Amino acid sequence: MISVQTEDFHVEAEYTALRHQAGDAGAIVLFTGLVRELYGAETEVSDCSDKTQRLFLEHYPGMTEKQLEAISQQASRRWPLLGVRILHRVGVLYPGDQIVLVATASRHRQAAFESADFIMDFLKSRAPFWKKQTNQSESRWIESRESDIDALKRWQE
Repeated sequence: MISVQTEDFHVEAEYTALRHQAGDAGAIVLFTGLVRELYGAETEVSDCSDKTQRLFLEHYPGMTEKQLEAISQQASRRWPLLGVRILHRVGVLYPGDQIVLVATASRHRQAAFESADFIMDFLKSRAPFWKKQTNQSESRWIESRESDIDALKRWQE
């Protein structure tokens, strides 16, 4: 199931729904992404002006959901999944807010772990979301990182 929404989500409710859908699953993996205070920072930054005040996510309705569904279907073709849940938030978010949930269910843990990792790698690089970060001194659109694009290479068949 795919959702793009402004409102927050409840991880426990999402888990319960996926567990019910998946039936005889032996493993369910959930990944929840959060808005970071130091967005895009790979190292500790001590200057408070670099801290994110808010993140604005924009998307193209209709196209976004189709792309998320395509990513979900691609994962389901690669692994024997019993259920997939992708939920992504849009709008204004603040540090600590939940931004994304990816959950996969399978009879075996390796398929659940790998498929969730696969979905996140493709979400970061292929899903049509645009992010604008605002800190104390500026607002700027965030570009894809080379490391996100490189992460896709490991999934090439």
